[in-house]
Amino acid sequence: MTLKLIYPALAQIFWSFVVLVIMFRRRKQAFANREVKLADIAVSTERYPDSARLAAANFSNQFETPVLFFALTLIAIHVGATGYVMAALAWAFVVTRVAHTLIHTGSNSLKHRALVFAAGIACLFCMWVGIVIAVV
Repeated sequence: MTLKLIYPALAQIFWSFVVLVIMFRRRKQAFANREVKLADIAVSTERYPDSARLAAANFSNQFETPVLFFALTLIAIHVGATGYVMAALAWAFVVTRVAHTLIHTGSNSLKHRALVFAAGIACLFCMWVGIVIAVV
């Protein structure tokens, strides 16, 4: 078994924890600044300030396209498609997820966010193509 694809998978998992901490800190700050009360968010989180809602939205994003990444990583390992190109694509995907978070929880520029998201999807598609080539 190769570790080339395990490292980016572990990095993506770590990044999900980082985003969770960002979300927690922003929500905590909202309470500390009295921008929100427990009763305000008992049914819905819509009353959190934008910065906390953006962090929460990004945390949810960590369970969307990364699911494809983890599936592709496991399949690649299983079929032996673990070369340097596949590893580079996996790392590139993780980099796009980090950049996506920084944009999403920072400027929230939809133009930049969409470009980074598209780059991540391209990485996933290329990983998929690499796996198909390996099994054909």
